[in-house]
Amino acid sequence: MTTRRPSLALTMLALVVLTVAAWWIFLGRDTVRDVDPATGAVTGPYEAPQVVACALVLVALVVVGALTVPAWVAVLAVALPFTVAWTVQAASDDDSGLWAVGALLVLVGTLAGGAVVAAVTRAVARGRASRGATAP
Repeated sequence: MTTRRPSLALTMLALVVLTVAAWWIFLGRDTVRDVDPATGAVTGPYEAPQVVACALVLVALVVVGALTVPAWVAVLAVALPFTVAWTVQAASDDDSGLWAVGALLVLVGTLAGGAVVAAVTRAVARGRASRGATAP
């Protein structure tokens, strides 16, 4: 029995849609900044648990993607749509132009993080495959 792998286009589409959904669920709907009444310090709009949860979902998407399509495709299919979604919202809320710096940082961070996750995923998969091939 042969196993059929999903097509490259279908997998990329699924990764893109799920990435944008993760952004929307964890970060996209939160646009309110918190102001400390005592100090006047402004933070947000994101809280640490939101960012951690979103990052974990993105890691899972890259892992699944790296196991089904070329690793670089999985990384790009997660990093690019996430950056675009973040950038569209940031650009619409920022009059200073600093959204462009943030967009560059988001892009570099998601590409670098995705590359590390994909490399580790592929290394683990290769290790398991080689152990399975030499097992009695």
